Amino acid sequence: MSSRLLPLLIVLMAGVLLALGFPLAVSVAAAEQQRVVVDRIDDTARVAALAQLVAEGRPGTGERRDLLEEELTRYHEVYGIRVGVFYREDEAMARAPGDWTVPAAGEGRQSFREALLGRRSDDPEQIWPWQSRRLIVDSPVVRDGDVVAVVVTDSPSGQMRSRILTGWLVIAAGEAAAMLLAVGAAIRLTGWVLRPVRVLDAVTHDIATGRMNSRVAAAGGPPELRRLASSFNEMADNVEDVLEQQRAFVADASHQLRNPLAALLLRIELLALELPTGNEEIASVRTEGRRLAQVLDDLLDLALAEHTPADLRLTDIGELAAERVAAWRALAEEKGVRLTEHRAAVTAWTDPIALSSALDAVIDNALKFTPAGEEVTVTVARNGETSMIVINDGGPGLTDDEMGRIGDRFWRSNRHQNVKGSGLGLSISHALLAAGGGSIGYAHGEPRGLRVTLTVRRSSPGS
Repeated sequence: MSSRLLPLLIVLMAGVLLALGFPLAVSVAAAEQQRVVVDRIDDTARVAALAQLVAEGRPGTGERRDLLEEELTRYHEVYGIRVGVFYREDEAMARAPGDWTVPAAGEGRQSFREALLGRRSDDPEQIWPWQSRRLIVDSPVVRDGDVVAVVVTDSPSGQMRSRILTGWLVIAAGEAAAMLLAVGAAIRLTGWVLRPVRVLDAVTHDIATGRMNSRVAAAGGPPELRRLASSFNEMADNVEDVLEQQRAFVADASHQLRNPLAALLLRIELLALELPTGNEEIASVRTEGRRLAQVLDDLLDLALAEHTPADLRLTDIGELAAERVAAWRALAEEKGVRLTEHRAAVTAWTDPIALSSALDAVIDNALKFTPAGEEVTVTVARNGETSMIVINDGGPGLTDDEMGRIGDRFWRSNRHQNVKGSGLGLSISHALLAAGGGSIGYAHGEPRGLRVTLTVRRSSPGS
């Protein structure tokens, strides 16, 4: 979720910063140009005052014209700005440099015409840093209310564009710093908001895999998520109470039914003494009675497996598997089935008693359905962070539909109803493994049969 929420926050904050940065950059450029324009207007006003004295035609005009020429030349040499005073017919009253004329077309010509109409060039078109245009400012020379000449300044814009670019770099640096702060704030905010969600997700996974005592610890975050965590803990408590009641009921019922069933089986045996030897009805009753006793024993084992906490230890599962294979080999030979193992030095953190019981249940199931002359293999291997015991039998296997139901309580294939069993062995194996963080999986065997994989963790619970 953080991979989706964090980019969204970053994009929103970047949009806000850009929305603020662009107008600020435009404002900086406009302010810098306006400062230059105001400076040029002051210069043109001073030149216009000198030109007005020349235009009056009084005695000494030649000296004034020479003074004006000298002033413009000095101005051009000091600032590098072309400047001139031109009559309506583009004839120069004075100018520097001497060969400079009024632009014949373009923006400069347009501003010259506006100055002839009495309007000062106080708002020229904005010059951006990537443009190499010159800045032209015109000011009219007025005598007796009429415009008799125009003062024209033609300034290079390099320094102004450099200052604008420098201002933009400062803005960009500020935007970058603000963006870094915003990203840091977004990461902290996302972590603060999603921390309870991550904890809740982890606890939900623990409960889903059988660790019913997991709870959401008190953590920060928005009040709504803290209330959700509290409500989740209450729900988990209620669910655990209900499951505990069910386990207690199953265990108590299984235990309480064993005594009446044992008494019933004893009376059946006494009754059999009064009947002829080989009576089929008595044999059928005995078989059903023993099957019911086996179901009660398996129910009690299942209830205990779901209730007993796992005692996790670092265990050599290769050695453990070898011991269980050796224990079952006598029964396999009696049935004519080859029971072989592929041993490896593999360790894992697991409850050795629970894993042994689960492995016994799976091997027993494999021997039941493997015909004489076939093979059951037990292979120990590792896969990344997990260790595995793979049991592959040589039986008929299961269909795809049956693969979806294997492991369900009391479920047995219709093709195997005549095979001894209660349908609880694999369920007990699942409960034993789940208590320690392990799992059991099923797949079609190669080249036939059923492949059962017992998986346990290689890492310690603390890690």
